[in-house]
Amino acid sequence: MPDAPTVPDRARTPLLTLITQESLDEDYQHVAQQRAEARARMAQGEADTPPRRRHWVAAAVVGGFGLLITVAAVQTSEQSGVASSNRESLLRQIDQRQQQSTALDRRLIRLRESTIVQQDALDQATAADTRVSNRITQLGATTGFGAVSGPGVRITVDDAPNGEAVRAKDLALLTNGLWEAGAEAISVNGKRLTARSALFNSGDAINLTGSPPLSPPYVVEAIGDNDTLQADLIDTSTGLAFSNVAEAFGFPVRMQNVDDLSLPAAAPRQLRHAVKGTAEENAKPDGKKEDAP
Repeated sequence: MPDAPTVPDRARTPLLTLITQESLDEDYQHVAQQRAEARARMAQGEADTPPRRRHWVAAAVVGGFGLLITVAAVQTSEQSGVASSNRESLLRQIDQRQQQSTALDRRLIRLRESTIVQQDALDQATAADTRVSNRITQLGATTGFGAVSGPGVRITVDDAPNGEAVRAKDLALLTNGLWEAGAEAISVNGKRLTARSALFNSGDAINLTGSPPLSPPYVVEAIGDNDTLQADLIDTSTGLAFSNVAEAFGFPVRMQNVDDLSLPAAAPRQLRHAVKGTAEENAKPDGKKEDAP
């Protein structure tokens, strides 16, 4: 990389100092030259410059020197004023920038604190949402209004070959026995049982609340521990009663363990009417509630 050009000392010297030094040097040189010329003329026998003329020359030199000094002083004073004004302006700008920087730093701190608070609130809301979702899933599995999957058993029951038909109360014994044995979810012919479901006969057909009539064979699927669910079913009073009825009437029954059952969610029931007030306020003496107008 080439060396940076050097700046002459003359360029770095202030104007007033430069003029003063050069003027004095030139004056000394002029006076010395005049004296040398005078001595030369005297040696040659010539008359010296008249004293009056020498005085005028000296006065002119001093006047010119004073004028140069005055101009240089005025210029230096003006430059000093401009430099001082520029310095004050720069200092004001620096102070303003520092104040702006301080204000921005404070705002950044407030924003960071606000972000931390908002992040904490978001974390709490997310955790609450997760808990609610898990609770909904759990309630959906328990109530029957949420689809579930898992291991369990599949029990198929059909009418007897001699024409004896399976009745709704027979399937009720089977499903109640499965609940008692620890089943977590049950469906009949793909229709999910809920706490509001009921099996009943309409003529010879078996009906499930909210579903079309069921037709044989009746496939009952229950999610639970398939290592113990079948044995626990026979150990319950209702499960044993179903087994006795099936054997007595000749209903074909087939049980099998399944590692992955998928039970659909029950269709939600629409609210038909609303009741105003508490149950005690709306209950009549006969136990019926009064509908809201």
